[in-house]
Amino acid sequence: MARQSGSVGPIIIKKYANRRLYDTSTSSYVTLEHLSDLVREGQDFEVRDAKSGEDLTRQVLTQIIFEHETKGQGALPLNFLRQLIGFYGGGAQAYLPSFLEMSMNSFSQAQKEWRKAANPMSMFEAQTRRNMAMFEQAMKMFMPGVAPGSTGPAEPRNASQPPSNPFMEYQAEALAAMQEQMEAIQKQLADLSRKE
Repeated sequence: MARQSGSVGPIIIKKYANRRLYDTSTSSYVTLEHLSDLVREGQDFEVRDAKSGEDLTRQVLTQIIFEHETKGQGALPLNFLRQLIGFYGGGAQAYLPSFLEMSMNSFSQAQKEWRKAANPMSMFEAQTRRNMAMFEQAMKMFMPGVAPGSTGPAEPRNASQPPSNPFMEYQAEALAAMQEQMEAIQKQLADLSRKE
């Protein structure tokens, strides 16, 4: 199914009450797999409710991820999913989308370089370090009292005192958890590099 020539802007996909998806650029019904192919091809699209016009793009993209994860094509580690769920409703939720988008863009760029590299594992390790440094820098902007690599505020506080800023402590705990994960990933990469 080819897109009509001369089309400008995102492809509009209409979603009907019966869950069918209609690609207005090709005048045909499509599947989630087709939309997944559009994403891989770099095609921009919006999914709209056929009746109300409501934007359903986020829900459909999430559904595509769900479909891939349940078919055994999982790309998201369990610990990542748990941490992601933990961010919902918390103070860090506001900053997480920007950080994840920046990380994914960086990862995507690095992936292109890895394909050309002789030793992709060393490049992956370097990228992991860059991402962690980038995250620490971002956290410093929002948490000036927290030193990189620490698990809480720079100044110790009495356990009987209430936290001076629970939001900052929550972010510090999140940073510490992410640092632990990054260290575990770096160790796994080092072990894999030695096995090659």
